[in-house]
Amino acid sequence: MESWSFPPVYDESYLPPVDSRYWFKQRETMPAGERERAILERLQQVCRYAFEHSPFYRSKWSEAGFHPDHLKSLEDFEDKVPVVTKADLRASQAAHPPYGDYLCVPEREIFHLHGTSGTTGRPTAFAIGRNDWRAIANAHARIMWAMGMRPGDTICVAAIFSLYMGSWGALAGAERLGAKAFPFGAGAAGMSARCAQWLDLIKPSAFYGTPTYAVHLGETAIKEGLDPRKFGLKQMFFSGEPGASIPGVRGRIMDLFNAKVFDCGSMAEMTPWMNVAGSAETSGMLCWQDVIYTEVCDPNSLRRVPYGQRGTPVYTHLERTSQPMIRLASGDLTQWVNEANPCGRTYPRLPNGIFGRIDDMFTIRGENVYPSEIEAVLNEIPGYGGEHQIVISREAAMDELLLRVEANDKIFAEGAVEKYRAEVSHRIQKLLGLRAKAEIVAQATLPRTDFKARRVVDDRAVFRDMNAHLERAE
Repeated sequence: MESWSFPPVYDESYLPPVDSRYWFKQRETMPAGERERAILERLQQVCRYAFEHSPFYRSKWSEAGFHPDHLKSLEDFEDKVPVVTKADLRASQAAHPPYGDYLCVPEREIFHLHGTSGTTGRPTAFAIGRNDWRAIANAHARIMWAMGMRPGDTICVAAIFSLYMGSWGALAGAERLGAKAFPFGAGAAGMSARCAQWLDLIKPSAFYGTPTYAVHLGETAIKEGLDPRKFGLKQMFFSGEPGASIPGVRGRIMDLFNAKVFDCGSMAEMTPWMNVAGSAETSGMLCWQDVIYTEVCDPNSLRRVPYGQRGTPVYTHLERTSQPMIRLASGDLTQWVNEANPCGRTYPRLPNGIFGRIDDMFTIRGENVYPSEIEAVLNEIPGYGGEHQIVISREAAMDELLLRVEANDKIFAEGAVEKYRAEVSHRIQKLLGLRAKAEIVAQATLPRTDFKARRVVDDRAVFRDMNAHLERAE
């Protein structure tokens, strides 16, 4: 296969013919069985490498009775190699600061440092070697090529440049692609209005950010007297939160900007995080198995589920030598299928992207609910104003759910607020099988964000205040 080695070695001058659908045609279109045989050989190499260089893996695997010599099939990999969790990584870094004892390269070889913010506990440090950074750039360029981006295109990266891996990974891919990189960033006061002005001026071909920010940016542009559809964007690719695979959200972004929308992104720990990503012809997210081997597993048994079923992705690096992740359990929920893809690539696919984190799920009267499901329903209702909050009561005898939902100006101008409220309640009841109260507020009432949306509020005081307000209005 093209450039198939471990550690990876890429020709930095290589580019496919500009009219080619594929970056590496053989790797992307080969029969799945042939690819799996190659992946097994790579897994044997990766496991031997980690065993030799990482006390973390030697200890964990010894406890589980696994040795790399035992790996003879993909079934052995599933049966014998224990999963790694984020808690394992935090414990390793606490015991062996700052990078943990799963860092497999000398510290002098570290090229990029990223990580979590640490706002809810000890931060996790991501240490990426120089050679790994180039492999990440090559992988991202290849996947961005599949979305339709080409050398010479201008790619605006409108995400926070900080510890967050998304913006840096998108920038690395754009640079390797030979594009004109436009690292605009995000987060500063007034920056969205300036971003809209720059997009109108520069007319970039492509845009990267979070789905929430794209909607906010489009709304801001309109308030500034600009038409986002005239920015000239062709591709908009997103990560950081569910949304770009949700039909209502994707449709809203497409309508605002008149551009193709692509969902991508697994986990920062798994960078190149575009290892699950759509292509120009295929929606949802392809599992680019020759970059990162993805299994979708039952969240409890961590055994692979059959195609067509839901489970949690479990990821394994096939190219990383610094902090390699081998069977990292994501904690997300998705569904996978294995069917012919319109783009001709022979990878499994997540047709609906990543639904959200399993620990983001909440239970209302015995029903498991994901915030992304509510978001999808609201985005399909005509008149939705673009933002909402989910408020949960835990103190009553029965769980209660309240929604604070924005409606657009037309709903208020036509006096249709009560009709809209009833429609929201009806749609949510149909989704959940239980009654949900809804409060309708004007557009731009609820806060926007330049980053990931946080819409679930589990706050008894907020619930009491909203419930009293609604009861007075009824």
